[in-house]
Amino acid sequence: MHGGSGFGRISSYKTLDKSQKIPLRKVPWKRIWSYFRPYKVPLISVIFVIALAAIFGTLQPVLMRQIVDNALLKHNYPLLDKLTVWIIGLIVASSLLGVLQTYINSWIGEAVMNDLRVKLYAHLQRMPVDFFTKTKTGEVMSRMTNDVQQLQSVVTQTYGQTLNNLLVVVTTTIAMLEMNLELAVVSLAILPIFILPLRQVGKITYRVRRDTQAKIGEMSSHMAETLSLSGALLIKLFGRQQQEVEHFTGISQEIRALDIKQTLVGRWFFMFLSIITASGPAIIYFVGGHPFFGRTVSIGTMVAFTVFLTRLLQPVSSLANTGVNVYSSVALFDRLFEYLDLTPSIEDAAEPVDVPEVRGHVQFHDVCFSYGGDRLALDHVQLEAKPGQMIALVGPSGAGKSTISYLVARLYDPSAGSVTLDGIDLKNIRLSSLSVAMGMVTQDTFLFHDTILANLRFAKPDATDDEVVAATKAAAIHDLIVSLPEGYNTVVGERGHKLSGGEKQRMSIARVLLKNPRVVVLDEATSALDSASERAVQDALAALLTGRTAIVIAHRLSTVLEADCIYVVEQGQIREHGTHAELLETGGLYQRLFHEQFARALEDVRVVG
Repeated sequence: MHGGSGFGRISSYKTLDKSQKIPLRKVPWKRIWSYFRPYKVPLISVIFVIALAAIFGTLQPVLMRQIVDNALLKHNYPLLDKLTVWIIGLIVASSLLGVLQTYINSWIGEAVMNDLRVKLYAHLQRMPVDFFTKTKTGEVMSRMTNDVQQLQSVVTQTYGQTLNNLLVVVTTTIAMLEMNLELAVVSLAILPIFILPLRQVGKITYRVRRDTQAKIGEMSSHMAETLSLSGALLIKLFGRQQQEVEHFTGISQEIRALDIKQTLVGRWFFMFLSIITASGPAIIYFVGGHPFFGRTVSIGTMVAFTVFLTRLLQPVSSLANTGVNVYSSVALFDRLFEYLDLTPSIEDAAEPVDVPEVRGHVQFHDVCFSYGGDRLALDHVQLEAKPGQMIALVGPSGAGKSTISYLVARLYDPSAGSVTLDGIDLKNIRLSSLSVAMGMVTQDTFLFHDTILANLRFAKPDATDDEVVAATKAAAIHDLIVSLPEGYNTVVGERGHKLSGGEKQRMSIARVLLKNPRVVVLDEATSALDSASERAVQDALAALLTGRTAIVIAHRLSTVLEADCIYVVEQGQIREHGTHAELLETGGLYQRLFHEQFARALEDVRVVG
């Protein structure tokens, strides 16, 4: 497909400079929250569960102090039995609440990611053809799969853990202050060591995660191209296997290096945190065992504080990790939002018009069009196809014939001028209504890896068997299909590889005929057919296109001799138009093209003879 900029792609990521800061105030928190808003009830439920679990967890050290001070030291065994049962009960209850919390967290996370994945896919379906000509398929697939999967794991784990850790820190801090102010101050004095390095660690993690995902997208693009049927055949034909393996190895090694770097980000910091966590009980015993504050601390209180400190430092350490995960998720959200923020250039008007009764009057009114840059693909084109007429577009390759067909189907919009259907600008017609009215057979015939019947019914899912057979007979493909071992249930393979070029082309024609549109565009529809099949299809089209508007693009002029009007296109302009006889008399470009083809045909006959 003609696409102007060809194999370029949307800029998939912006590499952050090492000195660049990531202000959290610029993170689109409201936009991210909008994906969680529909699940407010489950969110409130999980907050309640987390709060209850946090309270149960905080009560355990309090009961331990009672066991040491009032049961063990005083040999009060009935109290010991009672408190032991209470602690075990709290542990069991906390564990059950943890399972429930995990379930609700996973349910919410999976729901949010499902919504995001579906929204992204639906948005990409709205993007114009121009987007797909400029973006590598592998890059799109990477964002749809790798990025969403990475984000899914981060989101599912992070927000629940964050709530849990915050509530644990709050409840534990309150309990510590209530139990012993001095030991609480000593314990809380350690917290800044956990928090201060967080910003730098998060910034580095953001940059590494974003670069890693971009490189994974590059690898996915490479695999999509080189492991596809067409790519694999080309590589084998040119003996490029070793070079492609080396290229892939280079990308894979870069990903390996980024993954290692991502793994090591903050490891020294977290190693320091683990040392502090492990040393905490010794500090509590040291401070509590000496009368630094003028009074002794009970053994039970010190035991309770060692549990409190462990309970406090673990969630604070986890919160430090949460900050890293938040930065990572922001990088992934940023990549997905980059696609979601792309505005489709082909959209319904504010008040679109439906055209249920299409007559099929197509007109180009002084149309100009460019795929980008200064070069015009179409330059002030004027043409008309009246209802029921068959018009033909002929001319050299690259003249702009296919571009005209794309504008008729509104795959692109004119840069200037307008294209109308029954006097209505295509921009004002509802896209779904226009799709019903238009049918197109392109040069690049695409078939899904599915059965012949499923590929045909793609045009009309509710088509009856009789309608399918009628369309395939008209396209001169029915006899071939029924001769196959599985008939219409034959799987055609990747891109229809099990069928020849001519067979795929006739399948494509049958698909459009099954749709039964009022306006049919045939872009080199018979280019891959042999002479016998071409005559059969031409005879079928001549009968079935009666009363419909047909716009036919052909290099072989013999296929358009009966057209009501032939438009000769060169360098994006209509050089001449008229019937076959009229154009032969003018002595212009058409006459030259016709005689060149006729002379080549005679020469081919002589060579064969």
